[in-house]
Amino acid sequence: MIKELKSGSEAAFRELVETYKNKVVNTCFGFVHNYEDADDIAQEVFIEVFKSIKYFKEDSSLSTWIYRIATNKSLDYLRKVKRQKRWSELTRLSLSSNESISNLLTDSKTPFDIMEDKERFAALNTAIDKLANNQKAAFTLHKYEELSYKEIADILDTSLSSVESLIHRAKKNLQKYLFNYYKNQ
Repeated sequence: MIKELKSGSEAAFRELVETYKNKVVNTCFGFVHNYEDADDIAQEVFIEVFKSIKYFKEDSSLSTWIYRIATNKSLDYLRKVKRQKRWSELTRLSLSSNESISNLLTDSKTPFDIMEDKERFAALNTAIDKLANNQKAAFTLHKYEELSYKEIADILDTSLSSVESLIHRAKKNLQKYLFNYYKNQ
């Protein structure tokens, strides 16, 4: 497939998109917490893959390379949003307008249960957003994408022990942030 992609095969590229689209969108969603933004970032990821495939050295798997691009594009997006907030004092889009939350909730819950789930989901995402980018990347890839520490180390181009440390620190920080949230409830 890589050979076909490097030769510019549109069929191979379509197959690549079909194979990885959901994984890339889910990875991006883990960072930005908004389905529409995640879908836009995923499109950018595939454009980058198409443009850069000829430079792919094959020293890692194709999926690792794609996850690395998705992670970098998501972090770039978050930096851009942060800059925009600083300069134009825009507020972040509310999670309550995000249609993807309703997909996480079951129909058998009462309106009160749904409201509580949305609040918990928003609190968790707010806490994740407070993490340092490297912690957020490692945590998101592990918890949302269920990748192994080794796969994350390859994607982030770091050591296995660094990934273990990042995830450990991320969990400790989330515990601290969420403790404060639930203490005030």
